[in-house]
Amino acid sequence: MAGLQAGAPTPVSITVHGQSRVLEVGFSDGASFRIPFELMRIYSPSAEVQGHGPGQEVLQTGKREIGLVDLQPVGNYAVQPRFSDGHESGIFSWNLLYDLGAREAELWADYERRLAAAGIDRDAPMAGKAGGGAGHGGHGCASH
Repeated sequence: MAGLQAGAPTPVSITVHGQSRVLEVGFSDGASFRIPFELMRIYSPSAEVQGHGPGQEVLQTGKREIGLVDLQPVGNYAVQPRFSDGHESGIFSWNLLYDLGAREAELWADYERRLAAAGIDRDAPMAGKAGGGAGHGGHGCASH
């Protein structure tokens, strides 16, 4: 996802709540969201999760207890989290964080629908990928 849209709200505060596993983000328009780490992880903008094109998305499971190990700024437009499963290739723009917060209920419902359609339990471990980088920080996309 690209950087900021002109006039889009920007964060005025970002707080990591490790025990409750949420990222609290306050925005310049007064909106404030508590975004679960699990939601961030399952909707990561990385190629590992989103694929390299439409229809290549990888349904993420087993992320309910995911932690946030580190959170680094990326310029003045995003943050890059490192999750406890080693995933660290997603860059979360301010626009994406706002969208995750504003659409949380809708995104959870979509996730649950996709799980049901695939016949997969939310807490099922991720299936291994042949030749993937599961042993290298959980990265399954060797082209990055």
